Formats: sequence, C-alpha cells, structure tokens
Amino acid sequence: MPEVGKEEFESKLLDLRRVAHTRAGGKKLRFRALVVTGNKAGKVGVGVASGLDVAQAIEKATYQSKKNLIEVPIVDGTIPHEVYGKFGAAEVLLKPQRKGRGLVAGGTVRVICQLAGIHDVSSKLLGRTGNKINNARATILALKKLRIKK
Repeated sequence: MPEVGKEEFESKLLDLRRVAHTRAGGKKLRFRALVVTGNKAGKVGVGVASGLDVAQAIEKATYQSKKNLIEVPIVDGTIPHEVYGKFGAAEVLLKPQRKGRGLVAGGTVRVICQLAGIHDVSSKLLGRTGNKINNARATILALKKLRIKK
C-alpha cells in the first residue's frame, strides 16, 4: 500500500572532491559531496557533507539537502519576477521567460532549476567564481527571495 503524503524526491550529485587535512601523522583523506534534491514541483534543497568514503559523503549530503528544502513559487512554469542572489563571490541573476523558451542556464543553476520544476527561466552567473558550492547557495538564496505578486 503506498504511503499517503509521501513526496518523491530526485537527487543529483553536482560535485565530488577529495579533500585532505595534513595532521602530525600525515594526510587524512576524506571526500566532500555536493548534492541537490528536488521533487520537480516547487521544492528544492542543497546539501554539502564530507565522509571517509564516497558513498558515506553522498549519503550525508543527500540527508542535508532533504533537511534544507525550500519552497519555490512557480507561475506558469517560470518564476514570478526577476531575482538576484549573492553568496560569497558567487552572484546569480534569474529572469522569468515566456512559455516554451526553455531553461537557459548553465551548470549548477540549471540542475537546481530542473529539480525545482522550473521549465522556462534565463540565468546569468555574474560572479567570477567557478565554485559550485557558492554558486548553488547563491541560486538557493535567489529562489528564497521569490514572492508571488497579488
């Protein structure tokens, strides 16, 4: 029997890095994962976590992303108005588009918009950083600012 109210979330691994801490006994290797989770119906979240192996890092990051879900207002497959988000050196500009224009976004922003369920949007990374974590967080901050005009 299917559970009532159970939403189906899809997760996508955006970044996986090997990170090392130098200690007295040598280098301590770990893995850091950046995961985006969304239900393609207005809910999306980003999680970053590190673990001793790849599977553990991905599992922890997925748990974090589900914990940090935000609600995104979507009007006719696009966002209600133009919005800007900044996190660290990352700056993101999101603009609504007419129906059928498609997802004009690259990399991190594209994945987040897809998993949020936004079909028609145009975006531009204004910051000069290629840091996927900061770009993801800037996009989430921008999406948090969205309000439906009445």
